[in-house]
Formats: sequence, C-alpha cells, structure tokens
Amino acid sequence: MEKKLTYLEAAKEILVKTKQPLTFLQIWDEVVKQGIDKRLSSMGKTPYNSLAAQLYMNVKNKGEKADFIIVSKQPATFWLKSRSAELDNKKPEQFIQETPIKKPVKEKFNERDLHPLLVKFLYESEFNACAKTIYHEKSVKNTSGKNKWDHPDIVAVSFPFGSYKNDTLELLQNIDRPDYKLYSFELKIALNFGNLKECYFQAVSNSSWANEGYLVVYEEVDSEVLVVLRRLNASFGIGLIKLENEIANSEVVIQARENESLDVETIDVLVTNNSNFKEFIKDINRKIKAHYENIGEISSSFDEVLEDDEFEKYLKDKHINKGD
Repeated sequence: MEKKLTYLEAAKEILVKTKQPLTFLQIWDEVVKQGIDKRLSSMGKTPYNSLAAQLYMNVKNKGEKADFIIVSKQPATFWLKSRSAELDNKKPEQFIQETPIKKPVKEKFNERDLHPLLVKFLYESEFNACAKTIYHEKSVKNTSGKNKWDHPDIVAVSFPFGSYKNDTLELLQNIDRPDYKLYSFELKIALNFGNLKECYFQAVSNSSWANEGYLVVYEEVDSEVLVVLRRLNASFGIGLIKLENEIANSEVVIQARENESLDVETIDVLVTNNSNFKEFIKDINRKIKAHYENIGEISSSFDEVLEDDEFEKYLKDKHINKGD
C-alpha cells in the first residue's frame, strides 16, 4: 500500500526535482500534475491554501530545523533549505522571471453576474438587507476619470422594522436614532497582489458615504493577501466578504468598521449623479414613511432575491461553478 503524504512531504517531492524556487500555487500545480495529490492523507476544500499555511508555519516556527526557506517576497517563493547552497550564484529576481506565475483561466462569467449571489446573501444572512445594483453607465458623464471611483457596485439597507417592537421604534425615532444601516459593496471575482491596492482603495473611495463598506470576492483569497487586507482594515475600515455558490457558506471574513454617521454630502452627490442611487434613496424614504404611517407593504426597486430553485438555475445558466 502506497504511503500517504502530508502537504509538506508533497512539497518536498516537488522541490527536490525542480530547478528553481516556486510559489505555493506553482508547487500545488505540480502536485496535481504529477498525481501526488492522490497520495495525500487528507485534503480540504482549498488544499493550496492549506499547503501555503503549512509552508509558512514550517519556516516561521521551526527556526534552524525548518525544511523550507523563503527566497523572495511578493510573490513569496519557497525552496528546500537542504538546497540553499544552489542559490549562491543567482538572485531571487532571476527565479521569479524564470518561473512566471500562471495566469488564472478566464472566467466564463463576469463580475456583474455575481450580483444575485451577493443580493441573496445579504437578504438571508445577518445583514437582513435589501440590495440594489448601481449601474455605472447610468451616471452623469463627467470629465475623464473624475467620478471613476464614486459609485459602488451594490448598495444595501437594513431596516429595523422586523426585529424591534413598535414602542422601541418610536423611541428610536424620537431620539433621532432610527437604526437604519446603509452598506456599500465593491464586488470582484478574484483578489491578488496584482489588483489588491486598486480594488481596496476603490472600495475606500466609493464607500465613504455608508455606515459600512465591503470588498466582496468570489475566488479563494491567498493567505498573504488576507494578511494585507487585515492590516488595511485596521487603517481604513473596509471589510471582506467571501461569496460561495452555497449561500449559507458565504461569510464575512473581515468585519467592516462602522461609521456611526452618514456622509450626507457624498450621498447628495451620488443622488445627483446616478439615477439608480437616487431610486435607492427614494425607496428607503418611502419604506420608512410607509411603516410609520401604517400603509403596509409598498413596491420598491431593490434587486430581486432569487428563490432557491431559481438560484440554482441561474448558477448553471451563467456557468458559475467552482467545480468546472
């Protein structure tokens, strides 16, 4: 019976034979190509992230007894410590040039195709929020690049109507604390070091008006990228949501920092410049007014939340399937 391997043992098999240091993704690609993944003792949902975590832990925690070394950063490349003498005549940059990171396969869908996933998650999760897509093409045309980062992909609002008693709601109204929450979301298929800064500060820019702002990503996020996102969150407050096809498995990975007050001036600019955002604010005002005047349910232009069977069909129609 063939011996079962750990992730680190699999990585050793690859690095013993390779001619240059590799990123953890390149190591995993070779593990799969050579069929070594079939010999692993266990394999989680995102094995490449498990491999990355174990490589970093080996380097960080083992000290002199570590089996691996990090040769370069951004991207980090790994090498066997036992072969470190082979690095003497080469600079780390040469290894990176010789081993380019494989470009991801072009997705069959685009970012806007992911909107119904986020809309369903926001409605069915702890956010309990109604969401609306903001179409950038409906914005007032401005001088080149001036309002490029003004508009988020999706905005949302959570109402307290369902969770508070009427007396409590009346108190909140009387003390000018309505407890409505406005959210802003910037949606991306993937985040990596190539697009991280632009995506993050795009979210910072177009979320300044809201109580909470989030980056939302569909593909798995590299552990090194997560470290940077947590550090940026401490300074700028933007959170991170990981979307899954199984909506119940979607989660807030990094909680956004809450702004207690809204940036009314920016909201006014968005209302002026984008008809979708104007409808969003109108719907909020109408729903609040209808509640306090006991009018009952009113129609609104929030994005539709797909029922489970419709949602499954949508995923198939749009080829949104990580198993493909």
